[in-house]
Amino acid sequence: MPHINAVVKHIPLQYLALGTTKVGDEACILGNIFRRHGRYKQAMELYERALTGREKALGVDHPDTLSTVNDMALVFDRQGQYGKALEWYERALAGREKALGVDHPDTLSTVNDMGLVLDRQGQYEKALEWYERALAGMEMALGVEHPDTLSTVHSIAMAFDQQGQYVKALEWYERALAGEEKALGVDHPDTLTTVHNMALLFDNQGQYEKALEWYERALAGEEKAIGVHHPHTLTTVHNMASVFHKQGQYAKALEWYERVLVGEEKALGVDHPNTLTTVHHMALVFNNQGQYEKALEWYERALAGREKALGIDHPNTQNTLRSLVNLYQRTGQIKQAQTLQARSHAPRSPRN
Repeated sequence: MPHINAVVKHIPLQYLALGTTKVGDEACILGNIFRRHGRYKQAMELYERALTGREKALGVDHPDTLSTVNDMALVFDRQGQYGKALEWYERALAGREKALGVDHPDTLSTVNDMGLVLDRQGQYEKALEWYERALAGMEMALGVEHPDTLSTVHSIAMAFDQQGQYVKALEWYERALAGEEKALGVDHPDTLTTVHNMALLFDNQGQYEKALEWYERALAGEEKAIGVHHPHTLTTVHNMASVFHKQGQYAKALEWYERVLVGEEKALGVDHPNTLTTVHHMALVFNNQGQYEKALEWYERALAGREKALGIDHPNTQNTLRSLVNLYQRTGQIKQAQTLQARSHAPRSPRN
């Protein structure tokens, strides 16, 4: 984004000191671009410039000022600074309730965003309180089939899902799906996300045939809507392979893992964490089949990639390392096992 960097350098900060809103608007636009590209430090600098100008020119409770406050909360959220995100969302919410009213869409968006932060913190009960508050307002202000309303319904389903309350989660996923299919269409990405999450729910409950049915439905839509090499599509392929693996259908599992591996290597690269997870899972299948030579080959490949991409101390790297140690021991390759075990964080197994 070198052209954007050049523009940023020419934003005249003295205009902000004079209370000029035009530059504040430009700073916000550029901040949004940086935020969407994950350039959070630069986005925050621009939002701070915009906030300074807007507070001076428009006042602290002006909708544009409050929009910037909300954008800053969003950056903290994306950075995982949830405490700061909640602080800034609360500031935006207090201002929006005063300036716009409790049922204004912008106010309700902030209410929903606070639920999302609490959700990411694992505070599911609190998150549900905020989601329900947002939902009640959205249904009244926007309608039950508005995409924002349906997004909140989906978030409620996910909060129940995360808590293992699968019956309630399924009820809310079905509600979201019915609305999304009607309002957005069966092949819309949001609709397909709900279909995929329903498959995951059945998968987590061990209802593998139902899971496969819903994964297949998600996959057909994703291949059509976003393409065969999109990361979301590849995740669905990987999850189907995983179901076959758990069912003991090893030949099918390998077929689907190979399919996802080809796509991940092309779309993400050979050293991407998702690619290496697939490599590790292929090793697991060969191990379960008793094809130990092939399993060793794939574990070694996974270990080399994970060590390079994630570092030796990463939990995924250590998991592959321990799997390889165990397989060396099982196949009587004690020297190799001992050499590798020295790099593992797990305690050595006592001798028999």
